[in-house]
Parts: sequence; C-alpha cells; structure tokens
Amino acid sequence: MDLEKAKGIIFGLAIGDALGYPTEFMTLSQIKQQYGEAGIQDLPDPALFTDDSQMSIAIAEALLRVGDQDLDSIMEAIKAEFIKWRHSPENNRAPGRACLTGVRNMERGMHWSESGVADSKGCGSAMRVAPIGYLYQHDPEKLKQVARASGICTHGHRTAIAASIGAAYLVKLALAGVEPQDLIPKLLSFTKGISGEFDTAISKVSDCLGWPNEEDALNHLGKGWIGEEAVALALYCFLRYPDNYKATVLRGANTNGDSDSVACIAGGISGAYLGIEAIPNGWIKRIEKSEHLNDLAARLADKKASL
Repeated sequence: MDLEKAKGIIFGLAIGDALGYPTEFMTLSQIKQQYGEAGIQDLPDPALFTDDSQMSIAIAEALLRVGDQDLDSIMEAIKAEFIKWRHSPENNRAPGRACLTGVRNMERGMHWSESGVADSKGCGSAMRVAPIGYLYQHDPEKLKQVARASGICTHGHRTAIAASIGAAYLVKLALAGVEPQDLIPKLLSFTKGISGEFDTAISKVSDCLGWPNEEDALNHLGKGWIGEEAVALALYCFLRYPDNYKATVLRGANTNGDSDSVACIAGGISGAYLGIEAIPNGWIKRIEKSEHLNDLAARLADKKASL
C-alpha cells in the first residue's frame, strides 16, 4: 500500500504539472480558444514537467539521504539538491524568481533560515512539499518543522510558510484516508495562527465548493500565483472530484494563471488519496522520466518503512 501511494503522489504531481505546463500564463478563455470549450483534455506529447516537479524531486532526494536526521542535516541536503537544480540544463521551464533568489543566496553562503525573499508569498514554497507529507505522514510535528524550513529558504512571508505546511499536511491527510468533507477543518486546525491570509483563502473553498458554475468558483479563489491561492485552488479541484484523479488534474490545468502549480499540488493530493491505480496508465508511460519517477517512489516507500 505504501508503494502504491508513493507512486500515486510522485506520478500524480508530475503529471498534473505537465498537464498545466502548456496552459500556465493563460486565462481560461485563452485556453478554450486554443484547446476547445472543454480546455486541455490530454497530456501533451512530449509530456514535460516544470520546476514544480523538479524541486519536488530535489526535496525527495534530500529526504532519502537524511530524512531521519535533524533539521539542519535535512536542510543542508535540501540546499545541496536545490543548488544542483539551479545549475541543471533542464532548469529552463520558467522557474520562479523567489526560488532562484533563495537558492542563489544559499549557494553564496547565507544560512537557509535567512536566504528566502522576506516578502515573497509565491506558491513556490507549496508546490514542492508533497514528499514531506508522504515521509512524515505519521509524525505531524516533524512534517510541520520540515515543511516550514523547506519553505523559508526561498519564501519568507508568513503566508508562504502556511502554504508550504498546509500543502504537505493535505498530502498526509489524504494518505490517512480522511473524508473529503473533513479536510478543511483539519487543515485549518493544523495551520492555525500562522497566517490569517491563508486561513481566509482556505475558508473561501467552503464558500464556493457547492457552486454549480466551477468557473465562478475559480474566479472567487484567485489565480494561484501566491501560496494561499494555489493551495486553495488545488484543494478545490480535489474536493470537486475526490474519487477521480483525471478530473482533478484537468480542472487544475484549466484554470486562470498558475495552472501547472495548481494541478501539481492537486495531483499530489489526489494521488495520495487514490493511489497509482487511479492515474491513467497511458499518462504514466508518457510522462518524462517515468522510470526515474517509479524508482524515486520505490525508494521513498523503502525510506518510510525504515523510519
């Protein structure tokens, strides 16, 4: 079961990311003009993912090395993987400015607790934390500690911190099989006191979840460029289709603004809840680096078993 869920998370986030990659920076009306009234409905070929998945993989690799150690050791490993990512020739897929700045600061010698852009609450801190939610699913306090630290090294705003913790905790809740209707209160209880902006954004999901017009709900929740909106939109997509991975990520990819990050976060949550069997096999085969993602998930499952 652990392996199936680990695969669900890793493939789930990467495929969601790749679905949203072509529609990032587009309004929903522009998406419809290009792909038809239903929007994008199939994984591109080639199916390339973005910095969202690349940084998620970086965190996963760091946790595989030192995830059972102290916070400073974990952050040193994350720092090393982020620096490797920064210099990768494949880091050419519209990486976020705050992510690049924070990693550059760490590479120059600044401590990870001070390297982040102080006023940035972009979604870069939240898009990459699914492996943290997986590995520490049975240790919520360590989950919170690592998710916070992994976020502040690039994004220093309190709302970005709440978003990174919240996104990781949603993966933990999905793995635990928490009923969809219980996710919002449990999430808000876990992130209480960190950011009023984050609390407000998540509460708005409850307001619009039952609206018949999904596009009205998406407009109500925002565009996803900032952390609280990205997590709220991803949660909305999952809660609209909790038993359907494909519908969840397609909804995420067909949004205004930061579609790849929304679909990436939503795909990780859905994959955690439903497992790898819910993801279309053709998409699993088509996503880039499929064999590496499969191996990464297997190593994560082994690591978790050893904790």
